[in-house]
Amino acid sequence: MPDDETQTPTLDRGPAARTSRDPRAERLPGTDGAPAPWLLRLIAVGLVLAALNLRPAITSLGALLEEVREGLHMSGSVAGVLTSVPPLCFAVFGVMAPRLARRFGAGTVVCAGMAAIAAGLIIRPYIGSTAGFLAASALALMGIAVSNILMPVIVKRWFPDRVGTMTGLYSMALALGTALAAAVTVPLTGALGGSWQTGLALWAVLAAVAVLPWIVLVRDRTPAPGQPGPAVANAAEAPALKITRSRTAWGLACFFGLQATAAYITMGWMPQIFRDAGVSAGTAGVLLAVTMAMGVPLAFVIPRVASRLKQQGPIVVVLGLCGLIGYGGLYLAPAAGAWAWAVLLGVANCAFPLALTMIGMRARSGAGVVRLSAFAQSTGYLLSIPGPLLVGVLYQHSGGWGLPIALMAGLMIPQMVAGILAGRDRTIEDEC
Repeated sequence: MPDDETQTPTLDRGPAARTSRDPRAERLPGTDGAPAPWLLRLIAVGLVLAALNLRPAITSLGALLEEVREGLHMSGSVAGVLTSVPPLCFAVFGVMAPRLARRFGAGTVVCAGMAAIAAGLIIRPYIGSTAGFLAASALALMGIAVSNILMPVIVKRWFPDRVGTMTGLYSMALALGTALAAAVTVPLTGALGGSWQTGLALWAVLAAVAVLPWIVLVRDRTPAPGQPGPAVANAAEAPALKITRSRTAWGLACFFGLQATAAYITMGWMPQIFRDAGVSAGTAGVLLAVTMAMGVPLAFVIPRVASRLKQQGPIVVVLGLCGLIGYGGLYLAPAAGAWAWAVLLGVANCAFPLALTMIGMRARSGAGVVRLSAFAQSTGYLLSIPGPLLVGVLYQHSGGWGLPIALMAGLMIPQMVAGILAGRDRTIEDEC
């Protein structure tokens, strides 16, 4: 087994490619040599803090959605639209990330993204109108969207020989932030006086803290992710990647979209499935927390394992089978085996860190990673939008969970197929 975690192939791509420097040899302007250890540690801390902030804006709102509806006199249909806003914003704003990274540098964009999250979270509870609440939420989600895209790019640039480890680290932090916001928002709201505004606004503090490590990288322009170094930029033979020609890119986009569909369906509807089966509301919430918490340890383990394999198809299949068994259990015995189904669906949801790992492995260069990350995540989030809405429609018109669960299970099949395609040992540069 190769020692190189990323198993990046070494190909002769001409004099320009041979003269370009390893991204890790770049430092902040005015310095020479390899990056200082303190800088790499600071970037690692920044990755963890940023990842912690990539979901609380969503899951904290879900925990207090009923109180928000009453406080803003929000209709049920508007609340339904609100739950569909995150993947839409991720798709729309995510496509801006490559251009912003080329112009300002990835570190600067992530820093601005954390600031946007903090501003959106502190503004939205106190703005006093539904329209303003949606606008402030969109500001926070814009910051999340560009940071989503650039996390794999930061890892590829500063930790090219530790893609699996660092992807696992920030994926674990992302899962922790997701579960933490879902679990503690309501208790903290009660402890702070019971105001839903305070309960939502307190997450702005964590986002503000996450700004600090990235301030150091605001000066970093050498080279910006997605923008080739000077030697490559001057080479006439370096064409732009036509990423839509890559089967691997399309496979990864479909895999990302289908796993996101499953995740949003789980977050939005799993507690209701358990409650309709006779499980108490409190226990149903704990079951969802268990599902989300499964991602904390596995999000660290799976990327490390995946990065050491030439093909990630076997992991895709294992995760898919866990999902199929979990959905089968929800259909046949939702209350009797509730804890087992929650655990299995939590394992299946770890397709997300696997997808992030494959983004870092399916391109050879920083430019390729940023294009692939933007394409796969933006396209994937667009594909995920109809899923939760369709489950709601099927539930309403069928009067039960049989058809919705059948849909969830059925989507696991194309997810496994797309994941096997995306997990083949090749890069988008081979296909574009």
